[in-house]
Amino acid sequence: MIYLNFSHLNEEVQKRLLENSKKDVERKFGDDIRKYVRENYTCFETMVEEEALRNLYSYTFIFNI
Repeated sequence: MIYLNFSHLNEEVQKRLLENSKKDVERKFGDDIRKYVRENYTCFETMVEEEALRNLYSYTFIFNI
């Protein structure tokens, strides 16, 4: 679970959440993404960023108001 202050969702916090999600995706799916990138000649960073955005929807957020 990720605890957030609802009144403090500025750009810095959003970037931090995305970076955490990227690390999570690389840890969980890094080898699979690298294999896909090699086979399909795409950019690893782009793939990780796209998956990180999808991964954010799997998190449980708790907002403190």
